[in-house]
Formats: sequence, structure tokens, C-alpha cells
Amino acid sequence: MRRWGTALAVGMTVALALAGCGAPAGVDRDLTDDWPAVPAAKAFVPEAGVCHPTIQDIGYLSGYNPVDCTASHRGETLHVGTLTGPDADRGAPPRAGSTGMRTAHAECDGRVSKVVGADWRSGRLQLSVVFPSPPAWAGGSRWFRCDLSEVTSLDDRSVTARSASLRGALAPGSPLTLGCYNPKLKKDDIEQMQPVACTAKHHAEFVGVYQFPDITYAEFERTSLRAHKACQGLIAKYVKVPNNSDMRYRSGTIIYHPFEEEWTNGDRGVQCFLWVSDRTLTKSLKGAGSKALPVR
Repeated sequence: MRRWGTALAVGMTVALALAGCGAPAGVDRDLTDDWPAVPAAKAFVPEAGVCHPTIQDIGYLSGYNPVDCTASHRGETLHVGTLTGPDADRGAPPRAGSTGMRTAHAECDGRVSKVVGADWRSGRLQLSVVFPSPPAWAGGSRWFRCDLSEVTSLDDRSVTARSASLRGALAPGSPLTLGCYNPKLKKDDIEQMQPVACTAKHHAEFVGVYQFPDITYAEFERTSLRAHKACQGLIAKYVKVPNNSDMRYRSGTIIYHPFEEEWTNGDRGVQCFLWVSDRTLTKSLKGAGSKALPVR
């Protein structure tokens, strides 16, 4: 502020000094009309294609320290979007379960899956939607970040450090892709899914992601059998067997579904696994047909 004040003071002094004498040729006595316009201040917008040493829940500028993706990091921004319309007119960043959060999540879902090469839920990955801080929002920022991270396993969602980008990370043969497992059960609950090579002895295999209808989490819990039935359809397609009433005699189903907060934020992706408890598999059943998955 002092620099501007001094400049204005000097300008005023010069203007007063010139007021009493004639202006030289080419001088119009107006010392302000030829100054370049001050550019409008631009709000900060994060970059896509950068990585982050730590995971951010809120996009505080003070915590924005992107690194090259070849350096150790725990998150990668794969897309940056902008909220518009009613979602952008609110006085604070979107809260969990809000329409703004679901709008951003839907865009992140599609963009991130395209970048990694498959539905991001078909790998050991975790999606985070990051909004500006409340002060930045009040200042006009309406961006959101789509950050992706690698996690330890299906059962352990701890984020692991990486030193490479996740672009194309779910290409065929990727170690991040969900594959074959030996489930550890306690009654009807899965305590652990131990990953193994599909050429090793196993009893379960990932077959795909079913996008559940837009219902409440409470209703989903009440009708979870719908998810198992939907997964039977994915198993039939994956193994290439008829999707009919015999499916329940061919294979059991294991599902992993979003937590309640993830569900309310718009994640409806249910991970589906075929499961045979009466025999041991030693190869993938993808495209294997009825002989590999007979009616029992």
C-alpha cells in the first residue's frame, strides 16, 4: 500500500507542477490515461497431471506442493473440473452427500476411469474429490480436483507411496488390477481376501463392477441381495455361461461395496467376485465357459 501511496503522491506533485505551464508538443497534460491497465487478479486453479506427497481432504493453497510423479508421492490429480449452475451459487464448498459433491464425483468417476484405462474400482485404487478451502470458495474459486491413490489391498485402504504416474495403470496385466483370491470367511462375512496369482490355488476371482441404482444407503443394505443377483449377471458374462436361474448353482458371489459416506457422495460401484467353495481353481475363469463353471 505504501508504494501505491508514494506513486500517487509523486504523480500528484508532478501534475501540480505542470499545471502552471504550457504542455510540450505531444503531451496532453493527462498523466494517467497512458498507463497500462492493471490486469484482473486470477484465482488459483490447481493443475492436472501433477502428484502430491500427501493426501489433501481440503484444497488449502498452503498445502499445495505438487511434485513430479517420478518422485515419491501418495496422490495424483488426474482431472480438474469446475462446478457451475446452482452447485456453484452456494456460499460454501459442497458438503458430503450434497448435489455438488455428487456432481463432482460423477465427473471425476468418468474422467479418472478413462485415464487409467478401466473402471478405477477394478484396481487397488482410491478416488478423492478435493474442493477449494472455504476462504478460496468465498473468493470465487469453483474448481474441484480428482485425485487418485494406490491402496494396499481390498481390505486395507491405507494409501501407499508411488514413484510413477497412474495413467494407464489398469492396462491388462497390471499388478494393480484385481484378480484371484482366497477368501477368509466368518459365517457370511468376509474377513479377508488374500490375493494370489490366478495360476495358484484359489476360490474367488474378480469379474467386474456393477453400478447400483441411485437409492439410499439404508435401502441398499435392506436389499443387498439385489447386488448379489446383479453380480451373478456379471459372472455369467465374464465366464461366458447362460445368465439364467442355474447361475446360483454354478457360482457363489462375493461383493465389496462403498462405505456409507462414499455411497452418499455418489459412488454406487459394487465390486463383484465369483466364488466356488466346493473345489479349488488353478486358472482364471474368464471366457472359460460351462465346462469350467458347471451347474452343481
